[in-house]
Amino acid sequence: MDRMPHHSRRDFLKSALAAGGAVMLAGRQALTAESAPAPEPGRFTPAVPVGRSRLGLVKGNSRRDNIIEALKAIEPDIRRGLEGRKRVLIKPNFVSIEVPLAATQGEAVAGICEFLKPFWKGEIIVGESAANGPTDIGYKNHGYAELPGRYGLKLMDFDAEPLTFMYVTDDKFVPQRIRVPKIVFDPETYIISAAVMKTHDRIVATLSLKNLLVGIPIKDPGFKWGAGSRGKTDKPLTHGGNTIRGINWNLFKMAQEIRPHLSVIDGFQGLQGNGPVGGFAADSRVAIASTDFLAADRTALEVMCIDPAKVGYLSFCGMAGLGQYDLAQIDIQGEKPENVKFPYKLHDRPEQQFQWG
Repeated sequence: MDRMPHHSRRDFLKSALAAGGAVMLAGRQALTAESAPAPEPGRFTPAVPVGRSRLGLVKGNSRRDNIIEALKAIEPDIRRGLEGRKRVLIKPNFVSIEVPLAATQGEAVAGICEFLKPFWKGEIIVGESAANGPTDIGYKNHGYAELPGRYGLKLMDFDAEPLTFMYVTDDKFVPQRIRVPKIVFDPETYIISAAVMKTHDRIVATLSLKNLLVGIPIKDPGFKWGAGSRGKTDKPLTHGGNTIRGINWNLFKMAQEIRPHLSVIDGFQGLQGNGPVGGFAADSRVAIASTDFLAADRTALEVMCIDPAKVGYLSFCGMAGLGQYDLAQIDIQGEKPENVKFPYKLHDRPEQQFQWG
């Protein structure tokens, strides 16, 4: 297994310690400013200027059709991004191989493939490392079995692929190495995060960025949660020692190295309450698509009626100019967010999740 040359321990510590203090300070200042006059809704000023972004937002009665129409709204952006690529890698969310509400359904991926079919002639791979069991069982349970025959795509288990490494930190800011599939760093790979609109037990909401970043760390063959498990999984290392600050920082740090080229958020039936696996259905009936992951996740928060200033890892990404976090700077094609809002119930202990600064 090859290690990426730019991931030296010295470089990691140097960049992490320097950036960490600045970002954590910025987050702390934002959270202690609650007694000050509230900022204009939807406004956010990053440290680095960011241009306008475009996004498709659709509401309708078909999961697949919603996704197709949202993608059509930004088709020129997608076509530009695909130039020079060899393959499309669609990354679904299999945080659970048993709970359909918590996972990206095959019909959502079918919508992406239907959109691509008229003009994309390259390879299509659906790749995942399921969180709680064998990935192939997730493909079977969530409606993927027919997709290879329908679209000529390949179903990939990241746990069985060639690996490279990334680094996150624990609660003492000590680097922790995680194993990830090489294919996600291949410059010929166009990454599509096919996410589900969900609330979360640590970071308020899990959308397109987190779907990619916590999905790519792999586990040993045979690993599963509970009795009889063997081997280990690298996914919990992204949680930063199971601390609220740690997971928000790690997601931000990872996003500086890898993020989706295209974000597709399926909110046809989202998950609210005690996500990312527990909770109950949210029939928001929407789909969001953008080549700017942060614009997509920011708009999803608006639809879910979640204060974007409460979501640490996305706020960090906005501060660093990794995408557009100002709703006023996002050109939304299709529905207006205010017309499709669906208030999502947060986790039972949301106040703990707000303490990321």
